[in-house]
Amino acid sequence: MYAVIKTGGKQYKVAAGEKIKVEQIAADVGQEIEIDQVLAVVDGSDFKIGAPLVAGAIVKATVVAHGRHDKVRIFKMRRRKHYQKRQGHRQNFTELQISAVNV
Repeated sequence: MYAVIKTGGKQYKVAAGEKIKVEQIAADVGQEIEIDQVLAVVDGSDFKIGAPLVAGAIVKATVVAHGRHDKVRIFKMRRRKHYQKRQGHRQNFTELQISAVNV
């Protein structure tokens, strides 16, 4: 059984027991959260697709850690114009342990 959830403007396919990294969520480490924006639930051959959300479906997860992804290096250059710009970015994330997918 798996579900497709929406959090942080992105969609993730999750199942019970998985760990995923999502955009930062304001929750403490060890806190259990419920994600109610479930777009689809698949259980074997039983498909439930929401319009846009599946009514009554909840994914329960526990916050494992907060952190920052690896640095993404941005380099801009205009040839023959003596212009170069170097920049870096590290995006914050929250790691979640999916405990249950309830319909």
